Amino acid sequence: MKRRQFLGALGAGTAAAATTVAAPAIAQSAPEVRWRLASSFPKSLDTIYGAAEVMAKQVSDMTDGKFQIQVFAGGEIVPGLQALDATTSGTVEMCHTVSYYYVGKDPTFAIAAAVPFGLNARQQNAWLFQNGGNEEFNRFFKKYGVYGLPCGNTGTQMGGWFRKEIKTVADLQGLKFRIGGIAGQVVQKLGVVPQQIAGGDIYPALEKGTIDGAEWVGPYDDEKLGFYKVAPYYYYPGWWEGGPTVHAFANLEKFEALPKTYQSILINACTYANTAMLARYDMLNPGALRKLIGGGAQLRPFSNDILEACFKATNELWGEISEKNADFKTFIETMQNFRNDEYFWWQVAEYNFDTFQIRNRPRG
Repeated sequence: MKRRQFLGALGAGTAAAATTVAAPAIAQSAPEVRWRLASSFPKSLDTIYGAAEVMAKQVSDMTDGKFQIQVFAGGEIVPGLQALDATTSGTVEMCHTVSYYYVGKDPTFAIAAAVPFGLNARQQNAWLFQNGGNEEFNRFFKKYGVYGLPCGNTGTQMGGWFRKEIKTVADLQGLKFRIGGIAGQVVQKLGVVPQQIAGGDIYPALEKGTIDGAEWVGPYDDEKLGFYKVAPYYYYPGWWEGGPTVHAFANLEKFEALPKTYQSILINACTYANTAMLARYDMLNPGALRKLIGGGAQLRPFSNDILEACFKATNELWGEISEKNADFKTFIETMQNFRNDEYFWWQVAEYNFDTFQIRNRPRG
């Protein structure tokens, strides 16, 4: 064999050998993984439910389909409000839910999502991703056998739909209002009778007068549910949800058993979905609000007196819970300090820029 032919054959053989050796190494580092995810949301709420599908697609794409997460809507495996329990027990490997649904276990769960007069969406992300919030909350979540990953945010929500106008604090007395969790405990101090009602039952309850008002999310989701037809007064802002984080919770043992590469991919996929959900709501809410107004919705701001009374009641409740719950006390004080520091900056540039832009919007 001539020297050139020999070197060519040797090179080809070496390349073939390298390919033969590399393939098993890749296969070993990328095992087939199949997970099930229980959502707390129905498919009809495509933006909040859809974030889990966005996340699952990112995981599949980044692993060439080796890591698959199948998303199930609320009620398909377990009821929506049992999604965390199903993950803790290992019935499913993962869930997509809002942690304030689980304040019955510990009110600290609420702070990881949103609490009255808490953080807006950008501040929430800053706290979780840059100020150690994720790490601290995962030390808390470990008690419940899960690992939490921010996987969505709705932005500031609306204050809800009412059958009559709410002008004063006195108008809250005896009001039957669909609201739950920590926020329900706050308004109860002002005479409201909080009601726990599933999303699909809100419309008929408003229509029959079983309840006087209901909060849900914001224009895009609310318009789909048709509340404006039976409760025309649409109040803002939803002071109890300035920027609620929606979490993807993974069973802790299952998460820790994943290859490190898959853990990183899952974390990054959830972070992408976290941004995508907020961006989608920001895109869709303006058009939905116009449709609601065109359909007869009457926009109303909560009066400053009502907001001040709710703020006072909120701080009273934080003091009461903190006396009995050390975790809650630590997290609520950390959040409040971070919020106040953020608004020191916010009032300088963000607030003034937005105020000027809003004031001049009619001028184009």
